[in-house]
Amino acid sequence: MIDPNSQHSSDAPAPSIHVDSDWKAQAEAERTRLAAKDAAMDARAAEAGNEQLPPAEFRSLVGLLASQAVMGLGTMADPQGRVVVDLEGSKFAMDLLQVLHDKTKGNLTPEEAGELDEVLRELGMRFGAIARMVAEQMRTAPGSVVAGAPAMAAPAAAAQKPASKLIIP
Repeated sequence: MIDPNSQHSSDAPAPSIHVDSDWKAQAEAERTRLAAKDAAMDARAAEAGNEQLPPAEFRSLVGLLASQAVMGLGTMADPQGRVVVDLEGSKFAMDLLQVLHDKTKGNLTPEEAGELDEVLRELGMRFGAIARMVAEQMRTAPGSVVAGAPAMAAPAAAAQKPASKLIIP
């Protein structure tokens, strides 16, 4: 028999969908919280100075010396827009990296040792190429400005000691 108190499936209320209307308020509160956090970090950075220094670690030391070597190879222009090649300065920075390599042998992680080897290899190739270009420039364009020497150095003087610093206008 059919129970008169039971409801037929078509008579049951339709399932309702519950919509969380608070999600917009929660998202806005989260956005406000993150903005406040960013503002606090910016304020701390401004108090510490405009530029944040990288962490004092092995990779930073290698990067500092490598950038000095690369700058000496003419990658940066002076304020007048001329290219400055300082082979002696670049070689000194590379020599310091080699000393670091030799003195830390066996004390570096494989990643650190690999990075240092790669930096030394890359700098060595760049140094050789730039040194050849400087020597060729000095042979073909004696009017180039060599730091510490007259603008039109005598060919005999240039032949005695190769230039280590060249300014290309």
